[in-house]
Amino acid sequence: MPFYQRGDVRIRYEEVGSGFPLLVIPGGGLNSRVSNWQTAVFNAMEEFKHDFRCITMDQRNANGGESAGPVPVENAWDAFADDHLGLMDHLGIREFFFMGYCIGGCFAGKLLQRAPQRVMAAVFCQTVGHRPEDPEVMVRHSQQNWLPDFQKRRPEVSTETIEKYLHSLFRAQPDFLYSVPRDFIRNCRTPMLVLPDDTSSHPLPTSIDVASLAPNAEITVFPWREPPELKARTINRVRTFLKSHVPMRSAAQ
Repeated sequence: MPFYQRGDVRIRYEEVGSGFPLLVIPGGGLNSRVSNWQTAVFNAMEEFKHDFRCITMDQRNANGGESAGPVPVENAWDAFADDHLGLMDHLGIREFFFMGYCIGGCFAGKLLQRAPQRVMAAVFCQTVGHRPEDPEVMVRHSQQNWLPDFQKRRPEVSTETIEKYLHSLFRAQPDFLYSVPRDFIRNCRTPMLVLPDDTSSHPLPTSIDVASLAPNAEITVFPWREPPELKARTINRVRTFLKSHVPMRSAAQ
């Protein structure tokens, strides 16, 4: 796989297919990485490679991935957005679609805030969100599933830095998508499609809130993973939704 380098950030990425660009991020929390497509609810790289130029990546510092960078103690969501936008710049891509699974829903919110003229449409698939009855769920999951292996690889990163990093991600704005406030989504006119989930770290209310607040949002039925026919129709709805928002100047080329 190729790499994109910017200063002390190194991002491994992969692309397949052709057409209008679709940056699609797999789930896995802070371990979001390309290899997670093999166990995703559906593999967007495979499903959409005949429709779009699909681009994916290992997130910085994901265990099992090959991307690395500093651990930010402030504005951690912006650091991820810097990686995403930097990769698109590296590839010479100005306008693109974004689809985020799990933690990718929080990435979607931040990208829509940071680059409203570049993200033409966004898909939130099984998004992470704040769960008021268990407010530490994402901190706990990160401490259990990401932190031990990360500390083995990067022992020079202090406990204080890691604590500030997790605070910036999941405690600084303990509501909704973590990465952006409700008022932003309420005023964001970018077309959105929401595929809900309901697990400890993917609360159904967050998906419903995104779809309810955003003026140009749609939401699929829930649950949609079973039976196979419904899942296939849901995947096709994503395809149809994205194709309907390809800019006319791009569609004409």
